[in-house]
Amino acid sequence: MAPARLNVGDRPKEEGASICINDALTDDELRAVFAWLEKEDERDLFGLVCKRWLRLQSSERRRLRARAGPAMLRRMTDRFPGLLELDLSQSASRSFYPGVTDSDLAVIAAGFRNLRVLDLQNCKGVTDVGMISLGNDLPSLQSLDVSQCRKITDKGLVAVALGCSSLKRLHVAGSKSVTDELLKALSRSCSCLEDLGLAGCNNITDTGLSALADGCRYINSLDISKCTKIGDIGVSRIAEVASSSLKILKLLDCFRVGDESIFSLAHFCHNLETLVIGGCRDVTDESIKALSLACCDSLRSLRMDWCLNITDSSLNSVLSNCRHLAALDIGCCDKLTDLAFQSVGMGGFESQLKVLKMSNCMKITVSGVGFMLKFCKSLEYVDLRSCPHITRLGCQQAGLQFPECCKTNYDGSLSENEIIVDVFF
Repeated sequence: MAPARLNVGDRPKEEGASICINDALTDDELRAVFAWLEKEDERDLFGLVCKRWLRLQSSERRRLRARAGPAMLRRMTDRFPGLLELDLSQSASRSFYPGVTDSDLAVIAAGFRNLRVLDLQNCKGVTDVGMISLGNDLPSLQSLDVSQCRKITDKGLVAVALGCSSLKRLHVAGSKSVTDELLKALSRSCSCLEDLGLAGCNNITDTGLSALADGCRYINSLDISKCTKIGDIGVSRIAEVASSSLKILKLLDCFRVGDESIFSLAHFCHNLETLVIGGCRDVTDESIKALSLACCDSLRSLRMDWCLNITDSSLNSVLSNCRHLAALDIGCCDKLTDLAFQSVGMGGFESQLKVLKMSNCMKITVSGVGFMLKFCKSLEYVDLRSCPHITRLGCQQAGLQFPECCKTNYDGSLSENEIIVDVFF
């Protein structure tokens, strides 16, 4: 490819009408030009001009998504010395075995010494050996996702915790071999930890969660869904210690969690934005009312499907007090009736609710939907599946007008989710 030319119109004609841009600009000046390119495709085109520009583009690259073996990874370490974020994750539905291996991680640890973010989600061939390599050679690592890497145990993850003291984000969802030992190691070494994903790690107990709270006092997001040995003691301790920082807490199907945990959240965590307590069947109206008052200015997403003791009074309190609530799931709460929606709107503010899931609410009728529509003008998705008293025809006959951009789901599998729902929960 011919070198790019730079026209210089103010030079005398005898000196030539143009010069080579590579002769005119230094590496630092070309890097300054490159910095103005915001779109990834524009940055890629920059590297196609000539070998020099390719070298500069590669040295400035900070993020990369790839699928490669050890030989290619070695070439990548030479080409992208400044890489900070590497994504080797696989799709859950299309992952292949072994995919990324411990040998690959050894190359990554040795070659990308400044790496800050590493995503290995669904890389099923990775074991503790690879984790130990990361812990030994990547002290600057701040984010690691090894969700669904089921060969990894405490041994490897403790090595990461002890070797990567700058760790702020760790996701190990589905790693059933993880125990309280990991949480104790994180408490000792990773005081800056903010985001911890432990969904499905069902060997975690209140003892481990309490130990975590002793050293990690800035937790912003905690997902302990389906950790069935967790109860009120551990959750209450986290709420007390991370009171100002905790914004997202997911406790899906933690059936040992009850009112004590919710009261603790109401007392300490006034910045809470997302709470998932679906399947926590011992939670009652009193704690939900306390939460709706304490977090009225912060709560944006609340999932409490299958909370079988929830009644109209607590739902009315949530809708009347939580002025920024954008997503609500009350599916399978079979004590709820139309009365929950009748006095909604008396809080004196316009509802911001965008997502409302109330599938399998056996006592709510078309009338309840009508009350809800008077209050919720910003709805984008309403789930009415398996509500025996609510049908498409019934809503049409009642003259109900859903917002123009709102998708209303009357039928289909209850296991299906919309993208907008996943965004909130």
